[in-house]
Amino acid sequence: MNEQIEQAYANIKDVVVKTPLLYSQILSETSKNKIYLKCENLQITGAYKLRGALNKIRNLSPDEKHRGVVCASAGNHAQGVAYAASAAKIKSIIVMPKTTPFLKIQSTRGFGGQVVLYGECFDDAYQEAQRIAKEQGITFVHPFDDMDIINGQGTIALEIFDQLQDIDIILCPIGGGGLISGISLYAKSINPNIKIIGVQAAGANAMEKSFKAKKLLGIDSVNTIAEGIAVKTPGTLNFSFISQYVDDVITVTDHSIVDSLLLLMEKHKLVAETSGAASVAAVKKLDCINKKIVCIVSGGNIDMIKISSLVDSGLVSRGRMFGFSVEIPNSPGQLIKVISYLTELGGNIINLDHNQFKAKNKVQNVQVEFTVETNGFDHIQQIKQTLEEHGYFITQQY
Repeated sequence: MNEQIEQAYANIKDVVVKTPLLYSQILSETSKNKIYLKCENLQITGAYKLRGALNKIRNLSPDEKHRGVVCASAGNHAQGVAYAASAAKIKSIIVMPKTTPFLKIQSTRGFGGQVVLYGECFDDAYQEAQRIAKEQGITFVHPFDDMDIINGQGTIALEIFDQLQDIDIILCPIGGGGLISGISLYAKSINPNIKIIGVQAAGANAMEKSFKAKKLLGIDSVNTIAEGIAVKTPGTLNFSFISQYVDDVITVTDHSIVDSLLLLMEKHKLVAETSGAASVAAVKKLDCINKKIVCIVSGGNIDMIKISSLVDSGLVSRGRMFGFSVEIPNSPGQLIKVISYLTELGGNIINLDHNQFKAKNKVQNVQVEFTVETNGFDHIQQIKQTLEEHGYFITQQY
């Protein structure tokens, strides 16, 4: 199988970026392993999907190219297909769920794709794209259940082995299974002893269930912030490869994904989307030391508004941001007293709302809501205890 992936690489290497493999000091220290990040978030379209889409479209017959293509995608495959189709000067129709982040919709249109928004998840969009393909007689470009796609995604593994030797484990996000299929095919052909571990969001774990049951299973619904891997029905072809070449499939929580996204931003200055951070979240679930581990950071296409929300959520979960309200006497100097206690304790006030009408005792008191930057949960407890010692009884909001 590695010959087909090598051919795919020859087919696409003039366009795709050979993305960096970065050593993570922080992840290595905390896990007692050597952790590397394969940064597909730095790919041209912001995700690895360009590789498979470009390989597929360049392998189409002249007649198929003339008629054009259609695909279904939560975003990254959409951008890959739109980019590859525009480069080949062929028509592309991209069916995306209505829940797709605006950045991905905007980017897909920017790459020349004709966007159709349909349904609430990938599987809804998939059915509509199949209908369009049949109605218009154009080629459906599957996001994962296709050998040209799989071979294109497998070129990531080819690059990894060129960049690093003696790899023990590769952690790879799974949605439909195209990425891990290609990576496992190539990696196992080079080193049969390497461990390939798939990572799914706990709220979209169809492949994990299938892997454990040893038969392909779907799930009725998905519930995760990692929309890029929120697939109810994995690919049949992908499941056959995963059953044969993948060593394990594990799940991570949305909470751990957000924490990992924040770590990538803070420690590595890397912007990842939620599905792209799933492999990093899985590092904590490994029971091993002194291993060389590669995490596939599969994409970086995320809305700025969503980043803001997720960063705030991550800061709260780490004890780095603390929100509370307190009633104080509505008289001069009272607010300054509370602020002075916070200042003495090293709490950095980043937001303050002073509102008399929210107070329970509206005649004598005023309610003040604070958002404070803190240094962890011990620091938060110190602030709460100090304020209570001075007669200020607070209500924690987050």
